[in-house]
Amino acid sequence: MTAAPVADWVDPATMAADPYPTYRRLIEESPVAWVPALRRYLVTSYELCNAIENDQQTFTASVTGPGATMERALGGRPMLRKDDPEHAADRVAINPTLRPRSLRTTWKPIFEATARRYLAVLLEKGPDAANLDQDFAAPVASQNLIDLIGIPQATPEDMRRWSSSLIAGISNLEDDAQIWARSEQAQTEIESALDELIPRYRATPDSSILSALSNSGLPRENIAANVKLAISGGMNEPQHAITTSVFALDGHPDQLAAVRADPGLWPVVFDESIRWISPIGMYPRQTTVDTNLGGVKLPVDASIGVVVGAANRDPASIANAGTFDLGRTKTPHLAFGSGVHLCAGHWAARISIGEVALPLLYDELPGFRIDSRRETTFTGWVFRGASQLPVTWNTH
Repeated sequence: MTAAPVADWVDPATMAADPYPTYRRLIEESPVAWVPALRRYLVTSYELCNAIENDQQTFTASVTGPGATMERALGGRPMLRKDDPEHAADRVAINPTLRPRSLRTTWKPIFEATARRYLAVLLEKGPDAANLDQDFAAPVASQNLIDLIGIPQATPEDMRRWSSSLIAGISNLEDDAQIWARSEQAQTEIESALDELIPRYRATPDSSILSALSNSGLPRENIAANVKLAISGGMNEPQHAITTSVFALDGHPDQLAAVRADPGLWPVVFDESIRWISPIGMYPRQTTVDTNLGGVKLPVDASIGVVVGAANRDPASIANAGTFDLGRTKTPHLAFGSGVHLCAGHWAARISIGEVALPLLYDELPGFRIDSRRETTFTGWVFRGASQLPVTWNTH
């Protein structure tokens, strides 16, 4: 074993603008590296990220110290920051709601109605002013989450604000006080909604996540932490999957033509898009003992960033990893995590976006494409997606 290389050249601001050159260099030079600017070890290879996720005994999700931003941002410890059996006890309550059969039977018609509602918003904005992120992707993801979690008094703007504030807190590696204030305000508003809804769902259950949690026997603090977890991650991934998929297809017209010829490829578009530009780029783990990871010595309580956004482009594990390619052999990726912490909502995202929202855009808007007259902007690396994605279409 050797000591971890020090990657003092890594700059968070550069990564926020475009992390992929940094990822390539880390994978090539030091797939396990100490990054002083982030006060943690970054792990970037697919093999090692996957190994961490499948070894709860050595690499715990229950992080402390500088890595515990999620617990502070959410005001509690959600299932994603627990190992089994604690993790399983929280998750078992919501699994029935999020199974594919339940989602297709109960929720897919609701997802379809929501997507059509915001398609109408796009049409009203018109082909010279529509922004796919703000006018469609964010409100679709927001309303789907409002319905699926079961917070009917929330508006899409409430959900978007709560989610972005919680995500900013989870990403707050530089300990910005204003960001903590935003996440704390979101927590207060969500807690107020839960005070009203938990007793209501105990009296009158339905098919929502909050109803399942409210009737699970879990302590209220567990319910609240897991609802806030769903609000943060449950909006980010589907929202950015929409914009990233459109961005990818716009840059690969031959592949768009293949999808138009075979609509059965839409789920493949979703999966390849979130591998290519992973909406959730990094999450933390912490060592429980002194250990060896890829020949690098890590001390007990080492703070680790599992950089799945890099792992999903690791050429050692994925051929032509930097290329968006719908024709590639089905390839495992880590965009939803893996092992016991595989994202509980991954089927909800696949169905609501890959089977509903994306096909609808291309079926209903002739010549639907990115508007090159206006600027497209992607930001972030802990969470990455388009903040500006202007779109246009043919009107006659």
